[in-house]
Amino acid sequence: MRTGNEPVQARSPLKIRCGLALWGLLWATAGAVAFVAAGRPEWAAACAAVAALAAADLAIVIRHIRQGPHYQPGKDIPPYEPDHGRNDVLRRWNSNGRKRDIRP
Repeated sequence: MRTGNEPVQARSPLKIRCGLALWGLLWATAGAVAFVAAGRPEWAAACAAVAALAAADLAIVIRHIRQGPHYQPGKDIPPYEPDHGRNDVLRRWNSNGRKRDIRP
């Protein structure tokens, strides 16, 4: 039984992001090759830059997927315990256990 405030059907968008990054990498690479063949080096450089960004995003997404349920939670992963307003690092609490408002 899930007790968190997230929807029961919520899923991580990493798989769709992986697919979109792969799709962008393929099209940007094809565009760079086509523009080189057409003699348009400026457009080829732009497509190569987009391909590099898509490759970096793909690498990050694959790394997060491989790190497991922290980044890709499934139905069997319980929700994280809420902090109830505590700030354990700065040790600032109200009398009722909530984080103290420290704005000027």
